[in-house]
Amino acid sequence: MTGLEFIKSKQQNWAKRQGLELVGGTIPDKGEKNYLYDLTDNLFEPLSDENLIYYGSGDGNETKDGKIRLAKMKALHSSSALVVNMFQYWQGKENTPLLYACGLSSKKSSKPSCMIENIGSDFPKVIPIVRDPLKYKIKFEERFEISEDKSLFPHSPNIDIVIETGLSDIAIESKFTEPYGGRKHEGLKQKYMEDVSFWDGLPNLYELAKEISPDNNKFQYLDAAQLIKHILGLKKRCEKQNLYLKRKICGFRLLYLWYDVIGEDGVKHRKEIEQFAKIVRRDNIKFSHTTYQEVIMKLSKEYYGGNEVYCNYMTNRYL
Repeated sequence: MTGLEFIKSKQQNWAKRQGLELVGGTIPDKGEKNYLYDLTDNLFEPLSDENLIYYGSGDGNETKDGKIRLAKMKALHSSSALVVNMFQYWQGKENTPLLYACGLSSKKSSKPSCMIENIGSDFPKVIPIVRDPLKYKIKFEERFEISEDKSLFPHSPNIDIVIETGLSDIAIESKFTEPYGGRKHEGLKQKYMEDVSFWDGLPNLYELAKEISPDNNKFQYLDAAQLIKHILGLKKRCEKQNLYLKRKICGFRLLYLWYDVIGEDGVKHRKEIEQFAKIVRRDNIKFSHTTYQEVIMKLSKEYYGGNEVYCNYMTNRYL
């Protein structure tokens, strides 16, 4: 059984247990029956008005049916549905449990301390400050431009989730079935190589970029080009913020959050992630990775009280 077959089978069994009728993704009811007619049936909570705007402004028909195809988020194997089910619940809540489960903060501290430099001083000093996790903002489908030259870079890549802490950005790239579909991941286009300013302070990432440009023959499961674009976009945004705030720091973190599968696909995917992580960490990029299964288990073990319905849903559907 391939990784894709494993995920689809698991999700179809979940739908069967819920008594949900599956339909084909091609209108009218053609193709593999792996979709739900009503979007709300595929979500733990209906999309908020704010999040509908996020997904409406993104690329692709995530929430609206097209003339030929149902909305992508109606698919049982939809990556965006998985993202919404995991993260929307924590919007407006004290989100230390989520950050801890994702390996992004200490469990003990509900108000993690951060360090920043005094702004506007000729001799900046590092001082401790405290940010309230309740005020962290979770956003979906944020765009981070890599270059201001719109003629060369007309489209800015979408990052699945961004958690804004007020000091730095935590970006999360989410994967569900994408690594296991057998589709060859594209390389990095040559135009990224031509502007050397992109790679200031990133010598190891630059060497990797050259290796997968213009064709990617290095990674079978990991979309390394996409991750590199996210890093360049995050770096660009930090540099602009630091210039505006007269800071000398550039802080961001990138988390690769993926759904693990049994068998060879899962083993090879993990190896490629670890290979990529070793390279980018040599450039002092804060890159980490974990699985959805690990996050759900940590939340259910440590924070079940008060979150019972949410934890039960996530466990029943994705574990």
